[in-house]
Amino acid sequence: MIEPQPIYGFGFFYMHRSGLVDQIIIFEYWDPDHYYEEVIRNEDKLRGEIEKLFSNMQYYLDQEKVLINGIDADPRVVSVDIGLKGKPEIAYIVFHIVFKGELKRGVNVYENIYEEEIAEYEYVVYWFFPENVKVLRAEVGVPYYIENDGRTLFFKVKPGTRVGGREAIYFQLE
Repeated sequence: MIEPQPIYGFGFFYMHRSGLVDQIIIFEYWDPDHYYEEVIRNEDKLRGEIEKLFSNMQYYLDQEKVLINGIDADPRVVSVDIGLKGKPEIAYIVFHIVFKGELKRGVNVYENIYEEEIAEYEYVVYWFFPENVKVLRAEVGVPYYIENDGRTLFFKVKPGTRVGGREAIYFQLE
């Protein structure tokens, strides 16, 4: 059997004025042997696969250090979903992760410290901030873009790019 291979990733971060962040990660997989189709069709296999993915993602999150204004934000997986994208050869996995920090008026800093690695597939990351917030700058290791009056930040990572170490986003709360 050919193992499913990740082919693309999406990361969506929605920061609320309360400091809560809803993080949605979507991984797309090339699955020529229809592994995930088989899993989806069997309720016991699906439950077991979701539990495994939940546990594995939480393990990786526990290896990272996510800080908001220097204080641990403690990311937690809250749900996992598996599906097919139009045909059984392309599967997706969706993770919903939450974390929270204390925001303050003035400059705030989100930091993610994790082990360096080489990106194996392309992915894109979007950050959406609430009203009265303006992104000032980011340290993400690749070119980034700020739009929507400073409330949206996004960047794309190509395969072969060295990522990790430390990422930071500096944003102003009025």
